Amino acid sequence: MTRSSSRPSARSLSSGPAGRGTRIGGQKVLVLILAGGKGQRLGVLTQERAKPALTFGGTYRLIDFALSNCMHSGLSDVWVLEEYQLHSLNDHLTNGRPWDLDRTHGGLEVLPPSPDTLTGTLEDAGNADALHAHAHLIRAFGADVVVVLSADHVYTLDYAEVIREHARTGAEVTMVTTDLPAGEDASRFGNVTLTRGGRVKRFEYKPERPRGEQITTEVFVYSAPALLRTLDDLRADTPAGKGLGDFGHGLIPAFVKAKTARAYPLGGYWLDVGLPGAYFRAHQDLLAGRSVPLDAPDWPVLSSSIPRMPARLETGARVEDSLISYGCRVAGRVTRSVLSPGVTVEAGAVVEDAVILRDTVIRAGAHVRRAIVDEEAVIAARVDGREGVAVIGARAHISAPVRDDTQVEPGRRWRRGSRPRDPDASPD
Repeated sequence: MTRSSSRPSARSLSSGPAGRGTRIGGQKVLVLILAGGKGQRLGVLTQERAKPALTFGGTYRLIDFALSNCMHSGLSDVWVLEEYQLHSLNDHLTNGRPWDLDRTHGGLEVLPPSPDTLTGTLEDAGNADALHAHAHLIRAFGADVVVVLSADHVYTLDYAEVIREHARTGAEVTMVTTDLPAGEDASRFGNVTLTRGGRVKRFEYKPERPRGEQITTEVFVYSAPALLRTLDDLRADTPAGKGLGDFGHGLIPAFVKAKTARAYPLGGYWLDVGLPGAYFRAHQDLLAGRSVPLDAPDWPVLSSSIPRMPARLETGARVEDSLISYGCRVAGRVTRSVLSPGVTVEAGAVVEDAVILRDTVIRAGAHVRRAIVDEEAVIAARVDGREGVAVIGARAHISAPVRDDTQVEPGRRWRRGSRPRDPDASPD
């Protein structure tokens, strides 16, 4: 059981005897991983799980990237802030053991939702409110630097290098930035404009008309006193009952206005997988070798997993350009696809350009193309996203064709004549 199922005290979250805790350049560092988002844009994939718990690359979870980066960066005081579908993430974290964070002093701590989050008493509550709700714990910890991370992006980064650059420049916040490829929708992100020296001179949060392609990656390094002071100022200026919103609404703009925000460019691969199409593309990039190398000798992505038998490829099976996880049984054809543990592809079934999650069965004669199929589903018909991406929810049974960008809800039986369900409609 992951630590802290109840509200933690400041004393319980200390890093042990005085002087202990992660230090980079002489500064005490605390990492906060925000793992609470519902991920509504992912539709049926996050109806029953927190977005950071979503499987990636067959055997990993999205939160594994942030946790692995922390371990390789030498950061050992890591708090995970939860809000939604806690069980889906807690079972995976296993006290931080896979990331060497299972420690007597410091290590991984899981913080449950704040009372305001549970009761919904704040209007427009966002991730800035999550920070403010834990400000007293950050103060008690005695951090000099607070690293704030999202838990749903695919990338690798040495956070220690960012912390050192943050200290060198004297910034109050250093945001890691990247350039979106031409044609990508920059309106989904925080857009930044820099001076020649790297100071952020303009920040626009999810603008309708982006000025360029440079965006924040939702990796922020704050000077702790400045962060806490700014959160208190924002709270004092915000009407009672109203939340602080997300970082981009008030927190980051306050630092930009004070001319104390700087940027650190991320040179490698980075992808936000908050949409089904982006999640699908991330797996295409993985298969094509364009993504993060998950097993890089000097920076492997680590995860927790339940051991199973090796994958079995039966007589007549044909597998090309695919990742087949342990416990899979393949007798049909699999092309340019990722199969999570325990997936069965029967003889005569075809899977191409697809992401198939744990313990799903693809029946003989079924054809799955350009689709994401969640856990324990049974596919006995054609599923074809065509120019889009079809998404099948967990435990769904598909016995009639599914086409285009259709999303089938978890547990639903999809028959001839079925249509995507209105969220308020009664079950089949």
